[in-house]
Order: sequence, then structure tokens, then C-alpha cells
Amino acid sequence: MKLLVFGKTGQVARALAASCAREGIEARFLGRAEADLTDPEACARAVEAAEADAIINAAAYTAVDAAETDRKAAHLVNAEAPGAMARAAAAKGVPFLHISTDYVFDGAGTRAWREDDPVAPLGYYGQSKLDGEREVLAAGGQAVILRVAWVYDATAKNFVTAMLRLGATRDVLQVVDDQRGSPTPAWAVADALIAVARAFEAGKGVPGLYHFAGAPAVARNDFAAAILAGTARPPRIEPVASSAFPTPAARPENSVLDCARIGEVYGIAQPDWRADVARIAARFQPEAAS
Repeated sequence: MKLLVFGKTGQVARALAASCAREGIEARFLGRAEADLTDPEACARAVEAAEADAIINAAAYTAVDAAETDRKAAHLVNAEAPGAMARAAAAKGVPFLHISTDYVFDGAGTRAWREDDPVAPLGYYGQSKLDGEREVLAAGGQAVILRVAWVYDATAKNFVTAMLRLGATRDVLQVVDDQRGSPTPAWAVADALIAVARAFEAGKGVPGLYHFAGAPAVARNDFAAAILAGTARPPRIEPVASSAFPTPAARPENSVLDCARIGEVYGIAQPDWRADVARIAARFQPEAAS
């Protein structure tokens, strides 16, 4: 199987590179130098020129707060470029796999979000990702969208490494307790994408929108406590409201995703993040995520 992947340095792209190397999959990764996502037509040309069995878009504009004012760039990268990729892939008859986000929801209620629940982004990052979903689905073809949530790995700047870095120097950490979600290892997203690509290769792929996230669901403060439990001297976690940390863009209070559909269609199970973060905590070097 040959893959063309948009993205090279992000968490999921790096995890994909590791998974492809491990499984002997030939993959070409396009970074900013090879594919400018602010130029949708250039992205389409890259798809048209590729000899690949599947196209994966693992690149995105992920600066949630900056997107509030940098709307043009966010829309180009998160909506227009994926739409152009999807249309080019559909014209070639090649599967197109795209990553979206829990931020398409407003975070209301306590029930896990299903794929067909109403969408209502709280900020422009979520809106740009929602616009991207609509562009990809409108392109037709063999398109699969994975909505993911709270993605982390062992080295990037993310919630897990931030907690470990701060926990190494503080006795008390204030962490919000009114945001609940589904922590998701980047390697698990990569493995899910490869499983979907292999399903299409075998003629068993089913286009559509799917949720994929880790389990169990957890509040931010409890997630932080679980992350730091494996360190030599865990700090005390002090729960606070999100209002204690005002940001330009609001975060959804409920980001829990119902992942039953991807399990039923593709047989992909939710990863349990607890053992994973314990391994990361045991090996963490603060300078690696600085």
C-alpha cells in the first residue's frame, strides 16, 4: 500500500510515519515546503500527481485562539485545502482520509456526541474545521472523516506534556474541572487511519463521518491527576472553573465522543489512554517538550 500524507511535523503525521515504517507501508509525507495548505490548488495538484492508494490529510491549522483573528489562514488550511484535496482524490477514484475535531460541537449536555448530532462551533477554529468537513463530504468519492479529541503524544506541546513539565516544578497545579473529554493518543489515530486505508485497499471501505477517541472519558483535572500519578513527586491538583483561565476562544465543556460507529463498521476499538500516559510519564524528559 502506498500513502500520500499531508503533514510531516504534527503529532499524527509523526505517528503515521512511525506506524508506516513499522508495517512496511510506503508513504510520502508533505510538509510546508512540499505542500502549502494556504494554496488549495497546489494541494490538489499534489494529489493529482501522486501514485498512491490513499490520501491522508494529517495537517491542520490548530491554533484555536489565533484562529479568532487569523480567520483567512484558518479557513484556507482547514476548509478550502481539504476540499481541494478531496475533489482531486474523488476524481482519481482514490480514498481520502481527513481528520476533524470535537470542536464542531458546542459542548452542551453530558451525553457523548454522535456523528449525526447537531453541530454548533463555539469559535472560528471549530467553524473552519466544520467547513472543511462539509467541503470533503460534498466532494463525494471515497472520503472518510475522523473526528478526534484531546490528541496527545509524548513530545509535542500538548496537555499531557504541559502537565508533566509544570508538575516537575510546582507543588500545586490549578486545572479546570468543567471540561470533560476523550484523551486520544496520536499513535492510535495513526493506526486507525491505516486500518481504514487497508479496508479500502481490500474493497471493504465505507465512506462517511466517524468519531474516534480514547477511553474512558475524563474531566481535565482528573486527567491531569492521572498523568502526574506516575511521576516521582506528583503535585496537588486544585480544581478550578474555566473562567479562571480566560481565552479568546471558548472551549467545549463536553468533548466526549461516541465511537460506536467506527467500531461497528471498521472493527476499530477505542484505545485506553491510562496505561499510555503512565508510560509517557515514566519516560518524560522536560526539555523534550520545551
